[in-house]
Amino acid sequence: MVMVMSDKIKISADKPLSFTAQWVEDVNCVFGRDPAAHSVWEILLTYSGVHAVLIHRISHRLWKAKWRLAARILAATGRMLTNVEIHPGATIGRRLFIDHALGVVIGETTEIGNDVTLYHGVTLGGTTWNKEKRHPTLGNNVLVGSGAKILGAITLGNNVRVGANSVVIKDVPPCCTVVGIPGRVIQSKGTQIQNRHGIDLDHHLIPDPVGKAIACLIERIDELEATQDKSNKVLAEDSCGVCDAESICIPRKESPVKLAESA
Repeated sequence: MVMVMSDKIKISADKPLSFTAQWVEDVNCVFGRDPAAHSVWEILLTYSGVHAVLIHRISHRLWKAKWRLAARILAATGRMLTNVEIHPGATIGRRLFIDHALGVVIGETTEIGNDVTLYHGVTLGGTTWNKEKRHPTLGNNVLVGSGAKILGAITLGNNVRVGANSVVIKDVPPCCTVVGIPGRVIQSKGTQIQNRHGIDLDHHLIPDPVGKAIACLIERIDELEATQDKSNKVLAEDSCGVCDAESICIPRKESPVKLAESA
């Protein structure tokens, strides 16, 4: 059952969604993840990421019905119109949002959960030419920053955040933040989800592991210098303060008077 309230669309999720209701949900999810969206018509007419998802819903059904050529032609048309390439064989869950949508590639055996957000330049790619599972699997509420590459038959758990321009080639546990080349886990939130809608869009709040390492090194150097200063003070207090190094190391010359008397 589809209900329209004001300028936003709400859906009753008591029953499995029909094809039309799924489209409506794809449009409606934009309001929760893009503050620039003001109306349904604006989204339908100007959001190429939404267009790409709506077209994929059709091409995927054609693919599953064994209308492979028609599915590929429709997907290719969608790529030309939206600059987003989604293979019709890819399995995409509910409420996928592709923001800005330029240069996004989603491979054939990709599996995407619900409420996933992808930014521009994201690649969900394969690492083998074999006809097998070769593309990544993304859990629910995953956010992938712009330019990130997720490669191979790996799994990203629920609530994972991938930093911009990262290259992820290994499995990532749920509720973690991944950055770097290759991607590495730098933060784990456990089961906490900050956003009340269950979608964490704060992908700019990423720790700086290099800066943290440098800060730790500077702190350690300060501690070592302080310890060295204390050691030097102790050594100075324990040494003889009246000794003259020159008087010990350099023999004194006899005075001319004493030399004359001895002669």
